[in-house]
Amino acid sequence: MTEQEMQRFSAQMQFLVEMDKMKNIYRQTLVLHEDRQENDAEHAWHLAMLAMILQEYANEPVDLQKVLATVLIHDVVEIDAGDTYAYDDAGNATKAEREQKAADRLFGMLPAEQGEAFRKLWDEFEAMSTPEARFAHALDRIQPLTLNYCKHGESWKKHQTKRSQVEGRMMPVYEGSEVLGDYAMEIIRRAAEEGLLR
Repeated sequence: MTEQEMQRFSAQMQFLVEMDKMKNIYRQTLVLHEDRQENDAEHAWHLAMLAMILQEYANEPVDLQKVLATVLIHDVVEIDAGDTYAYDDAGNATKAEREQKAADRLFGMLPAEQGEAFRKLWDEFEAMSTPEARFAHALDRIQPLTLNYCKHGESWKKHQTKRSQVEGRMMPVYEGSEVLGDYAMEIIRRAAEEGLLR
């Protein structure tokens, strides 16, 4: 390798080692078969599985490879910014600023063209500006909803979450997938009937 190629490879490896920190960012969502919270790495993997299985339900044709790349990088900013609980008003007030700063640092670790490509995917996800971003966004909302429901609403009960809060959070799902939007509303209806939501 040339010196320039070695520098490129070194930057890529440093970024990949940094990504291991996603295994230590814990979310509010609980895993189903243990008594612990899901971490960001597990969440990203699960979204990739959802993308492969549920692609046919996207409202618009999507490039699966782009969806997979999006779901794998969408939460890397939480390495610096931390996970913000969906219904934490105070945390959400500063979330965008914290995540923009994190995106600058983390994607800036990569060789320029790779960093710019990943940052573009992340920006598209945040803005829901492409079919792939809208579908990835839908998956990102459906996955914790499904796990919360299957875990008998433990996270919702802990935070005294209201049905109206969850319904409001799920409305953007319709922009990525009508089928998944309807699924979300049915899950919420059942959860409310079963007393899992206030």
